[in-house]
Amino acid sequence: MIERSLSRLLQARLSLFPAVALIGPRQSGKTTLARSIATRYFNLEEPEERTRLDALWPEVVRGEGPVVFDEAQHWPELFSRLRGAIDADRKANGRFILLGSVSPALVQGVSESLAGRMAVLDLTPFHLGEVTEVDRLWRLGGFPDGGVLGQPVYPVWQESYLRAMAERDLPNWGLPAKPVLTQRLFRMLAAEQGSPLNLSKLGQSLGLSYHTVESYLDHLEGAFLIRRLPPFEVNLRKRLVKSPRIYWRDSGLLHALLRLKPDEDLFAQPWIGASWEGFVIEQILSARRSRGEESDAFFFRSHDGFEADLVLDHGREREVIEIKLTSGPTPEDLSRLGQVAGMVKGTRPVMICRVSESITQGDRWITRLEDYLAAGAA
Repeated sequence: MIERSLSRLLQARLSLFPAVALIGPRQSGKTTLARSIATRYFNLEEPEERTRLDALWPEVVRGEGPVVFDEAQHWPELFSRLRGAIDADRKANGRFILLGSVSPALVQGVSESLAGRMAVLDLTPFHLGEVTEVDRLWRLGGFPDGGVLGQPVYPVWQESYLRAMAERDLPNWGLPAKPVLTQRLFRMLAAEQGSPLNLSKLGQSLGLSYHTVESYLDHLEGAFLIRRLPPFEVNLRKRLVKSPRIYWRDSGLLHALLRLKPDEDLFAQPWIGASWEGFVIEQILSARRSRGEESDAFFFRSHDGFEADLVLDHGREREVIEIKLTSGPTPEDLSRLGQVAGMVKGTRPVMICRVSESITQGDRWITRLEDYLAAGAA
């Protein structure tokens, strides 16, 4: 089994809290990770498992932890029961792990019943550092069953996953759209990868209002399918782009929606730059979250063309990152990045590209993605 980089952080949070909620997209490996350290496991999506847990509850709460409750949102009574068990012995940490994809029932149960008693961690699909082949990960995405580990299942697995999300999971989590409309929205968002979000345009194409489309996107973002990257705003005389950029979080799902065939050349696709940009952004943010590092993430673009694909505000530091699918950035590229860094008061301009050798010294980096992530983990 591949060791997940989040496992250390999970163990650390269990040492500090009575319970930890491990959330993330379906099929991202939550159950495998939790069961690797668990003493008992209950899948609460199954009625017989809920009955078994009810019968064994006194024994479960007295036993050594951690105990895993998978798909916890399917038994809302669990949250109040856990609150009582935790409050009866507040000094005992590491007792319970709750697993679930984000849904209103899970969010409400954690926030209302277990606030202050539970840490919350996000588990993404595999990212660089967990697997090493960057181009394979980029092409197929990071879901463990989606092909990155060697199975020849792309794009059938990705298409089945998206269909299940549209027909079952998203409606169960409160999305009122019909599956055929949801799948149209999926494809439209794939075509807009890396572009400023235009809700009015999407609404006109789907026959929906601006506000309805926005609420649908809330559901997709809550299910870890998409990311809306907000603009970084500074007090400049320049006019700035103020709409968020939209990205599919998993590149394999994106490529399946864009109809990339298994034997097609990825580098020949007209949308390859937007795909690479979204992939790099997701790798950076996933790696940081797995280490417990919190950053505010933005993009920056002025109407006269000055831009940075990612601005990471760490508090004392502000990285300004430009992402290019090239092995030879020009002096003009680097000069323009330096100008943008000055506009946003950046402390480290970073050019992530496909150079053969990285330069990561001082306050200016020209680096491969793998080296950038390794430097952050050091």
